[in-house]
Amino acid sequence: MEYEFLHDAITGEARARFSLGHEVVGPWMEVELGHDSSKLTQLLTAIDQVEKGQQSEIVIAGHEYNVAISQTDVEIQTNASLNGAEPLSEMLTSEHIHFDQNESAACGLDDFRTLLLSWAKFTNNL
Repeated sequence: MEYEFLHDAITGEARARFSLGHEVVGPWMEVELGHDSSKLTQLLTAIDQVEKGQQSEIVIAGHEYNVAISQTDVEIQTNASLNGAEPLSEMLTSEHIHFDQNESAACGLDDFRTLLLSWAKFTNNL
């Protein structure tokens, strides 16, 4: 999973861009995590609990995305995909209008922890 963090030139907000197959992680970080240190702590604590076998899986529901942390990996998924939302119509996905339909992404626990800590450092949230 390759990614880069940058600041929006107009708003100054932190942005995250991810490689193909992991694109959904960027908007999740921007929308659900942002500069929220309590959310960061919640995620890191959940990883520790799963790794120590205190829980087999933890699902953290957000406004637009859910994060499922299991002993094998972490999956980020849009709430719309969990609710069985209809796929975008053919008219909306024509060559004139492009929508990213990547609704989920997964990575290992160690990679996810490293990602969270890197984001926290980038956003001065450590």
